[in-house]
Amino acid sequence: MVDPERLEEWLTGFGERHGQLTCQSDENSVVLTATDGSVAECHVPFAPLHVESGAPYGGLLAHALASRRVGVLLVRLGGHAAGVFDGTRLVTSKVGSRQVHGRSAAGGQSQQRFARRREGQVRVALAAAADNAAATLLPVAGALDALVLGGDRHALATVMSDTRLAALHPLVVEPRLDVPEPRLRVLTQTPLLFRAIRIHVRP
Repeated sequence: MVDPERLEEWLTGFGERHGQLTCQSDENSVVLTATDGSVAECHVPFAPLHVESGAPYGGLLAHALASRRVGVLLVRLGGHAAGVFDGTRLVTSKVGSRQVHGRSAAGGQSQQRFARRREGQVRVALAAAADNAAATLLPVAGALDALVLGGDRHALATVMSDTRLAALHPLVVEPRLDVPEPRLRVLTQTPLLFRAIRIHVRP
């Protein structure tokens, strides 16, 4: 992954190491092929890329550096965090946690009671995450350029199925962020992930 501010330097260096580059661009990727056969496939952040034939790398540099207002929702069973970033600056956020016990190895009725209690804890935790998302993101949904999701895939799917959050669905962009337990510190670091350009190099 390469920060937007370092992207031009990285691409220039790739050309210097491997030879003159030819560029093929579409809304989702920019593929650079060097004279020695090496290929660098750049995955466009915040797709689609509006390809500009006369711009360097199809306009990827300007697209990657563009300032955006981005919502972030992180959910795992034990915690959740929602925030809004103006560029890399966190302008509003709310973080919360709910206790969810791990799975029990015990058997019989004891295990069944534990499983029911845990299911209840999961419901409460994910409902709290949905409440957080509604309170933090819905009031500014019309001003957001994108919504980035992170954390546990199944927990996120449950939270995003809340009917209140339907207005946020068109804003969701890939990829989902793989983050640890959502905390404020984790939330504030997400621009390092969602602004980065993922580059796959093939020799």
